[in-house]
Amino acid sequence: MEATSGEDAPKRGNPLPSALVSNLQSVLAARRPPPAEEVSTAAAAGEAEAESPAAEASDAPPADGAPARPVVLLTCAGGIRSAGLAALVDALVAGGRCDVHVCAPESDKPACGHSITIRETISATSVDFAGAKAFEISGTPVDCISLALSGRLFAWSAPALVISGINAGSNCGYEMFHSSAIAAAREALLYGVPSIAISLNWKKDESKDSDFKDAAQACLPLINAALADIEKGTFLKGCLLNIGVPSAPSANKGFKLTKQSGYSPAQSWQAVSASRPSSAVHFMGMHQSLGIQLAQLGKDASAAGAARRVSAQRKTVEVESVAASGKQEVREVVKKLFRAEFVEKQYQDLNEDIDLRAMENGFISVAPLNVHGQVEPEIGAPASDWLLAVVSLEKEKEAAPATADQQDASVAAEEKEAPSAT
Repeated sequence: MEATSGEDAPKRGNPLPSALVSNLQSVLAARRPPPAEEVSTAAAAGEAEAESPAAEASDAPPADGAPARPVVLLTCAGGIRSAGLAALVDALVAGGRCDVHVCAPESDKPACGHSITIRETISATSVDFAGAKAFEISGTPVDCISLALSGRLFAWSAPALVISGINAGSNCGYEMFHSSAIAAAREALLYGVPSIAISLNWKKDESKDSDFKDAAQACLPLINAALADIEKGTFLKGCLLNIGVPSAPSANKGFKLTKQSGYSPAQSWQAVSASRPSSAVHFMGMHQSLGIQLAQLGKDASAAGAARRVSAQRKTVEVESVAASGKQEVREVVKKLFRAEFVEKQYQDLNEDIDLRAMENGFISVAPLNVHGQVEPEIGAPASDWLLAVVSLEKEKEAAPATADQQDASVAAEEKEAPSAT
């Protein structure tokens, strides 16, 4: 029998689809090691891309020889879009002293205290912030700090400093127990991270959003001093700084170490009218023909009937049980709606060293607080020394340019008085 060559042999159909074969060939080709020339070319391209500023990520480590900047984590009880947070981010980014990261609630979360969210899913959505990496969180300010410090959201292990603010409204005295701003700073302190809470003594119908920018600039020297001491390991231990900025921050008289006052705002409860449509209105909406017929009977009659059914104290009839006689026993459930607001009240303590009085006198209040909201004696003395050093350093910086200007002025005066050569 004559043998047949491979070319002359009958061709058998490929059992695999052509598209699948093509995909398998592509995968096998990708797994083959590239030639040495291609490897060197790809490595050179990767190095060039890494050196490109556009490819640099905010969480990436600094280049060799470049000093690592400390990371500052910001949050704000007023929410991710609050004017106070924006002013603080702008001030820190413009200063260039640190890398700014933001993790703040997606909406205003006032007076939440140290509340957390459990057994519910929390979302973290990236937000555009010029010069900062930011996320908005569907939780409380304490959730924001806890999540950020967990290592799940950002690449760094821990920030150098956490700042909560700038909050609209003072956090003096017993307000700290309601305050979401102080609670966020306290959460950082529980993690062992130095923290600061900043609040502006907001006055209704007087304060404006631009005051937050002035407040941020006023607090910048203290923030920079805190970062410097944190890097040296000499910053205050076991306490957070509760900073209260007066209502006119641009005209502040400087920093003042204060103590927590016994001030507590009054809570005012107001009854709220029911906003839900009555059952009669809902019924008429479902049956338009009946509504038209009732309207034809007279607007006054139908309006009066609807008004009788709408009440702030809406009553619901519920069936409790069936008595032995066969009659239903019913009871009326009364539902009332209320709304609480804080009302400012006069505080009689005339001590000049308390937080509230210092702000009223135009000073920036700096009150060190431990996790229990107290100022222990062993904290007060170091805090006083540290704040005194910060103030002295700031005065030296302010005096230095003035001295240089005076020298230039004296030189110019001498040149003017000297006789010209003939």
